[in-house]
Amino acid sequence: MSNQLQDVLQKQQEQKKPAAENEDVIQLVAFVVGSEEFALPILTIQEIIKPFEYTRVPGVPNYVLGVFNMRGWVIPLINLRLKFGLPFEKPTEDTRYIVIKIQEERAGFVIDRLTEAVRIKESDVDPTPETISQDESLIYGVGKKDDRLITILRPEELLKRTF
Repeated sequence: MSNQLQDVLQKQQEQKKPAAENEDVIQLVAFVVGSEEFALPILTIQEIIKPFEYTRVPGVPNYVLGVFNMRGWVIPLINLRLKFGLPFEKPTEDTRYIVIKIQEERAGFVIDRLTEAVRIKESDVDPTPETISQDESLIYGVGKKDDRLITILRPEELLKRTF
């Protein structure tokens, strides 16, 4: 009987382990702007596309490059380098537009390059450091993945029109 009891206890312990591994996980798409790595929730990304022509719009902040047409939607194009206060750089072979969609709001964002789709446990995401005051609401938190720190952005804040 003691062997049966040990078998039952061992099976119970094995069943508990997957529950710990199934901790809440955030699925993100990571990308680089400047020398920093950022990420957005995968479900808010409508498309990732290669750069193409856009139409300039007068009277908008310098980080708003203009608008482009995608399947009948006129979408603003925002350069994240300029929005984050980094110097402008010409697009490279790795430059992409990430189109974010939440409900009916859409916008395209110029990034320097994609890195990968990542899964980060909720427990590996630290809140925004208190020392960050500018654009604090733009940052959801800082995720730790292996030996990297990834700044997780709030897509709903990126979509807020400030122009």
